[in-house]
Amino acid sequence: MQPQPPEAALQFDIGSTDDSLERMVELFAIHGDIYRVYVPARQSFTYVVHHPDDVKRVLVSNHRNYTKGLGLDRVKILLGKGIMTSEGELWTRQRYMMQPLFHRRVITRFAEVIGAANSQLLARWEALERRGEPVNLTDEMSALTLQIVLLSIFGRDLERMSAELGGNPFEVITREQERNLQFAFKFRSLTKLVAGLIARRRQEKEEHFDYVAMLMSARDKDSGEPMSERQLIDEVLTLVVAGHETTASGLNWTWYLLSQHPGVEARLHAELDGVPDETAPGLAHMEQLTYTRQVIDEALRLYPPGWLLSRRTVQPDVLCGYEIPAGTNVLLPLYLLHRHPRYWPDPDAFLPERFAPDHEAERPRFAYMPFAAGPRHCIGETFALYEMLLHLHRIARHFRLIHVPDEPIELEAQINLRTRHPLHMRLERR
Repeated sequence: MQPQPPEAALQFDIGSTDDSLERMVELFAIHGDIYRVYVPARQSFTYVVHHPDDVKRVLVSNHRNYTKGLGLDRVKILLGKGIMTSEGELWTRQRYMMQPLFHRRVITRFAEVIGAANSQLLARWEALERRGEPVNLTDEMSALTLQIVLLSIFGRDLERMSAELGGNPFEVITREQERNLQFAFKFRSLTKLVAGLIARRRQEKEEHFDYVAMLMSARDKDSGEPMSERQLIDEVLTLVVAGHETTASGLNWTWYLLSQHPGVEARLHAELDGVPDETAPGLAHMEQLTYTRQVIDEALRLYPPGWLLSRRTVQPDVLCGYEIPAGTNVLLPLYLLHRHPRYWPDPDAFLPERFAPDHEAERPRFAYMPFAAGPRHCIGETFALYEMLLHLHRIARHFRLIHVPDEPIELEAQINLRTRHPLHMRLERR
């Protein structure tokens, strides 16, 4: 059985146009859990799926029948064959080698890095508040998360590289907002810099604790061999991009939602005020902030940074009762899955208590997955949540952020779900 042939309104390059999300919202309201669109440029159908059971099938129970789908070529230009884009045996090998690098014991060792970056941010905001100046929240969150991810990856060599080059070479990520071929060319030019750093470390043989050092030490489980030079560089660049933009977007949306919901903000403040103001608390301590975590989860529900997952069938499959041919693109729009009215009462409302333990049984497991699910779920999920929790722990106890509505709130749904215009906030000391 196949869905009915598309009308003219269902012919567009879904996921690749500026109005894709807006049109997908409309189509979901009309067609429900599954529909297909005809993509003239590829002369093929793309299926869009929203039911948690079918999402589970694509990502977990039948994941071997699916490879990465639409948009992969663009990401490969940027990241090469890193863990985000690789497939098959290469991906399995790399995932096994990298998984231990994101164990809880490893992540909590970055407490000082994350804490110091937030202390610097706090000092800067205190100075701005004294002068009565607003902050560009979007730029601030981007700069903060980039600083944290770069220090986590390069450690003390980041300062050395910046000194030698007269500035941070990775700031191109925050300066260039468009993720086009021009940006990809500039970003890939950093491969020589990473290669030089790796060569210098091999020659100097100093002790380092950062992700470059851990990637260099990782070994294949069967052969005992390290990563190739090219693979090592691709994984470093993948961590730079993947570890920065999604967390920045998540924090940007979280602060905005808090500014619009004073009751939630007050409850968050009450929880934070009840624990010590530590500079660098460990992961276990941050996980005790149960309501703060609920706030983050609800922000990621409403505005998942990775708003659209793309897969392609290897062999035919059946989703929502419809036959999906081999070689067909299948899209999983997390933005709409997270707002599915069947599983989320009042789906557009910001209600962190949805994620309280006594509400977990009210929805299917796969109705919420901001970090994807299955074998290819985000390897940095725990690091990202730790980073967000520690940031709110450090900053929200000192400041209330009040939105300055100088631009309309518009969604920019490209690779990540961002605000089209930067958010500006007025700082208010608590």
